[in-house]
Amino acid sequence: MHQPNAILKGGPAFQLTDEDRIRFIADTTTKVKILKGNRYEHFEPTDTTITANDRQLHVYTWSGYTHVAE
Repeated sequence: MHQPNAILKGGPAFQLTDEDRIRFIADTTTKVKILKGNRYEHFEPTDTTITANDRQLHVYTWSGYTHVAE
């Protein structure tokens, strides 16, 4: 199992819990989209890292959302 290496910042609080925000991302240089309900939350990597629970986490910021195509 992969250890968390990223934290997602911003976006609507009702869509992502604190547990959803800390996760493993294989390529921390690419954008990420997370499926929540009927939409994808989009996050972009930043040049910032933070330390949480003795782990370095790459910071991603929310950049918007798109709805799931029907």
